[in-house]
Amino acid sequence: MLMAHPAVLSNLVEQYDTLRILHAEDGSEEVRQRLDDIAYTLCVSTGTRDTDAALVAARHQLPGARPEDDSLLTASPVSDQ
Repeated sequence: MLMAHPAVLSNLVEQYDTLRILHAEDGSEEVRQRLDDIAYTLCVSTGTRDTDAALVAARHQLPGARPEDDSLLTASPVSDQ
């Protein structure tokens, strides 16, 4: 699988976070459409189908990410107690 350059992923995550804030404040159709476009691009860039998974995958590939910390990707075991 091709992997997006970290600079591209960083830019997409930054745009997504900014647009999500703008959408919460403004709620305009233009902002919502741009947010949807960025979410789609994130999914394609990370090989995922879900925006939340795309954000986790993108952040995991950014410089400074701790590859051994996959706590967001694994479910914790359920205790029978």
